[in-house]
Amino acid sequence: MNILDTLLWGVLPYVVMAVLAGGLIWRYKYDQFGWTTRSSQLYESRLLRIASPLFHFGILAVLVGHIVGLVIPKSWTEAVGMSQHAYHFLALSIGTVAGVGTLVGIVMLIVRRRLTGPVFMATTGNDKFMYIMLLGAILAGLATTVLAVFDPNTVDYRETVSPWFRSLWVLQPDVGAMAAASTSFHVHVLWGMALFAIWPFTRLVHAFTAPLHYLFRPYIVYRTRGSSPRAGSAPVRRGWEPIGTHDRDSGRRRTRPPRERSGSTRVK
Repeated sequence: MNILDTLLWGVLPYVVMAVLAGGLIWRYKYDQFGWTTRSSQLYESRLLRIASPLFHFGILAVLVGHIVGLVIPKSWTEAVGMSQHAYHFLALSIGTVAGVGTLVGIVMLIVRRRLTGPVFMATTGNDKFMYIMLLGAILAGLATTVLAVFDPNTVDYRETVSPWFRSLWVLQPDVGAMAAASTSFHVHVLWGMALFAIWPFTRLVHAFTAPLHYLFRPYIVYRTRGSSPRAGSAPVRRGWEPIGTHDRDSGRRRTRPPRERSGSTRVK
């Protein structure tokens, strides 16, 4: 362990956290109108309806896998009777499916954005940089998964990366544990920290305003009217009727010219 390890694994994570939190606060305070995905569904929807769910559900599965792998200690899974071999097999199978699905989804989104004229014209330099960072993070994660299977020299991340990650939240970073991890994990973690550092300044910021309240809102009941009224029922009225304010109605009555009575004349 040297000064570079201390900077990378003991100082840089807190710098990234500060940039992430400060960037979110700044973006919310000064750029609320820009806090959006800038949807391009209006320009093309056929490919988007396949690529977008594939990417978003895949990235959610990847996120859950990272939380389980980094937060839950190795001793906990062994305490419930899950062997190390069973854990790695489950993590490898689910992680591979989720990672490949996410990769296919983002590749489809990039191809759609490049080949669809109006979508490409609406793409900014910030968007291109964001896609590069996302694609790099996904490829780095898949690379660590593949190397963990075929490279016998790969160090178990549950004994290196996971303890280091948990130590960050108690303000006692275990720099030595992270320094002992394999190079593939070093690259993956550094790329991930760079992604989180730019997160508030890209369209990825919309992830922090996901409409989770939709899961807990009360049901909305829609009632339909029959095509023909039943016998004895009240007549069907229109859905809305134009109304005016009291002042406007009284003004109209005052300005309306008097109606002459038919068949009568006034003679002075």
